Amino acid sequence: MRAEEPAAKGRKIVMESLAALGGDAFLRMSDRVEEGRAYSFFNEQLSGLSKAKIYVRYLVTPDPPVAAYIGQRERQVFGKDEGAYVLFDEKQGYNVSYRGAKPYTAADYEKYRESLLHNVLYIFRMRMQEPGVTFESRGTEIYNNVPVDSVEIFDSENRSVTVYFEQSTHYPVRQMWFRRNAVSKEKDEEVTVFSKFRQTNGVSWPWVIQRERNGQRIYEMFSESVSFNTGVTDEKFTLPASTKIIEGATATPGRRKK
Repeated sequence: MRAEEPAAKGRKIVMESLAALGGDAFLRMSDRVEEGRAYSFFNEQLSGLSKAKIYVRYLVTPDPPVAAYIGQRERQVFGKDEGAYVLFDEKQGYNVSYRGAKPYTAADYEKYRESLLHNVLYIFRMRMQEPGVTFESRGTEIYNNVPVDSVEIFDSENRSVTVYFEQSTHYPVRQMWFRRNAVSKEKDEEVTVFSKFRQTNGVSWPWVIQRERNGQRIYEMFSESVSFNTGVTDEKFTLPASTKIIEGATATPGRRKK
């Protein structure tokens, strides 16, 4: 019997994973709200911790689909005061406080954009029908003492991310891709680990997310609740008209300490 071609097997693994995450319920989720604790690290040492609340609203996919579409708006609140937050839309990012809104530099917004476009959960929700998105099986490996299927996902602009799917659950448990370091010009290995999947309203989502760069932890999020289709509106992701834009200053991505 002839073995499956890598592309056919890769798509099969991906579709099994999408079904495990909720299938149509996953594809139809309009928004997501996560609450929990966020930790940031520098050189493997804890450098910040805070209460975190992440709001995400998914936008309508263009018809026909377009390449590298940014189809979500996001508000990241760190700390008890929701008056201070980080805001991302399709084109810009802002760090908002009582002083006003500091725009992100183009380079820093691009980091956010590339991280989003490489995120397997975003790919599943927003990019599956995008022209040029393909999947290739890379075989079976052992991760955390359990067998996983490795699949490399490509897009039409030469992005690629390798995702590891646990064979027993079909959940994506790890992803890895490379980013060019703007300073050293070397490649940084970006890894995200997903665990503690729980189902809410037919959608399975990881309640623990850990990010690593070149083998060192840089961020962890431990959710205490995850809600879907809450009815959050665009007002949550739009700067109030009275907000002062702080000219000549640019935001630096970071986390507020408790």
